[in-house]
Amino acid sequence: MLARAGLHLCATTVGRMLKARIPTPKPTKIPAMLVAADKFPRVVTANYPNHIWHVDLTIVPTGGFWTAWLPFSLPQVWPVCWWIAAVIDHLSRRLMGIAVFRKQPDGRQIRQFLAKTVRQNKAKPKYIISDKGPQFWSKAFKRWCRRRKTRPRFGAVGQYGSIAVIERFIRTLKDEGLQRILMPLNLRKMPEELIAIVGWYNTCRPHTSLGGRTPDERYQGISSACRRPRFEPRPCWPSHSPCASPQTKVQGEPGVRLRLVVYYYEGRKHLPIVTLKHAA
Repeated sequence: MLARAGLHLCATTVGRMLKARIPTPKPTKIPAMLVAADKFPRVVTANYPNHIWHVDLTIVPTGGFWTAWLPFSLPQVWPVCWWIAAVIDHLSRRLMGIAVFRKQPDGRQIRQFLAKTVRQNKAKPKYIISDKGPQFWSKAFKRWCRRRKTRPRFGAVGQYGSIAVIERFIRTLKDEGLQRILMPLNLRKMPEELIAIVGWYNTCRPHTSLGGRTPDERYQGISSACRRPRFEPRPCWPSHSPCASPQTKVQGEPGVRLRLVVYYYEGRKHLPIVTLKHAA
């Protein structure tokens, strides 16, 4: 976040931080390959935006799911929880579309949501990856994909990491967004909160896997803000001395005094935007 605002760490500082790191644990099992609809395993790699989309469903409780066992447990429907559908572009991690439902959507509602996402973005994927939920593992969904010349592919059953990209977004949606607010119970207010989180996620939140770029920057092919000329607050530090990666030139004279300013996306304090300004 600071590098995007223009303040880079010194290369020697990063070197000391790396030496002080705790030894990394043993590598975990490699995520399973994606399995095609014809059950022949084949790896799919995204080569350009809108090449591969991921779609998935998740549940967001409005208060909490802890309760007694049947017959006293609560059903997974509104007002106990919301059902959310999301579509994400694999290459850029950009959220292409999101929708909220009072109860688990059926296959027709999911197809309508995907069709709306295609129209809004004026783009359609070559592959669309999902789990084997009843909304996706059906003849109607496969016919819908075939009419649009999109190939459906499905994550390996019971294998962690087969749809990791969309699962990672869902974690961000909950941890950095919805769990930090009082969950709306109004069907008109809930989409407003989701749209705000998606706007912040696409335009303001950098990703390590994207080299510090935001999803919109990667999707549109824009260079990362981390590569813009940087500030140098140390007055006697030589301007030609390299900073930590990505290395950039110094703007202005060394010794500039800076003030950290934090804005909030659409006034929501759980969606920060970090900036640096010249101190008076």
